[in-house]
Amino acid sequence: MGGSAFSLNPPAGVRGAWAVVAVLGVISPAVAGGPLGTLRPVAGATSATTGPVTNFTAAINRMVELVGLAGGGILALVWARVALSWFSNDISKKIQAKDRARDAMIGTLLFVAAVSGLIYGLAHWVVTGS
Repeated sequence: MGGSAFSLNPPAGVRGAWAVVAVLGVISPAVAGGPLGTLRPVAGATSATTGPVTNFTAAINRMVELVGLAGGGILALVWARVALSWFSNDISKKIQAKDRARDAMIGTLLFVAAVSGLIYGLAHWVVTGS
């Protein structure tokens, strides 16, 4: 029975990586405000206040939400790769995981800054001085 590429009992690294992916997959939609199919009305919108500006704002907010969800999925894959290497028995993979974890942390922080508006606020402050 030996020699099979697939095992019913995967190594601890693979189990740990799937646990990270599962946790991030559960957390990212909850943080972003719900599943992709959820439609929410604009706060305070009534039939008298709906118009092009309200529709445009809702569309932009939806795009930001979708970008955040897609980015959360990409970050889950990046961190899963780090976890696979981190929990490996091979020393060289653990060294690579350390470098990957640093790069993933930097990428995660930049992504969060971009989605939260921190980068926009910093650029606005640099350009306008206020």
